[in-house]
Amino acid sequence: MSIELSPHRRWRSLVVPITAALALAACATATPYQPLRGSSGGFVEQRIDANRYRVTFVGNDYTSRQRVENYLLYRAAELTVANGFDGFTLIDHDTDRNVEHRVYDTGLRSSYYSGWRPNWRYYGGPYGWRSWDPWNGGPYWGDNFDVQTVERYEAMAEIQMFRGRAVGATSFDARQIIANLQPTIQVPK
Repeated sequence: MSIELSPHRRWRSLVVPITAALALAACATATPYQPLRGSSGGFVEQRIDANRYRVTFVGNDYTSRQRVENYLLYRAAELTVANGFDGFTLIDHDTDRNVEHRVYDTGLRSSYYSGWRPNWRYYGGPYGWRSWDPWNGGPYWGDNFDVQTVERYEAMAEIQMFRGRAVGATSFDARQIIANLQPTIQVPK
């Protein structure tokens, strides 16, 4: 005997899982353009001289290298304009890549019963403890662990600000950088 749910009840039964999925998706976003805040990432600068700064942008696990480097250039351009200069030259520039391998245990455990064939028990989340044996199909030993590779990027640059036109391959017009990158900048809500 099966019980049919009304469309209204079916919709209500999906509200919690959909809300949870949306909440998790909102947490897993790239670093917005913001001052550095702990492990969430952001920019930081240090004044070295009247026309020289060291600028750094740190991304989180979801921030691409391109975004980190663009945000660094954008912050350098903002500092340049705020200090009354027209452009800046990258004196020293580097982007560090940090790779981390995370291993998660899926919870599979082995035991024996009846004295002659293997049986594996594993915790199935909301379904509680479950069992599996090789004669009835199921997961393989390679499924015991989930391995994820996480990349993080951090871009650093020392900039020297100037007045006048940009000259050279590493010199930039600050207002042009701001105009070009402004549509890609995402600030926190």
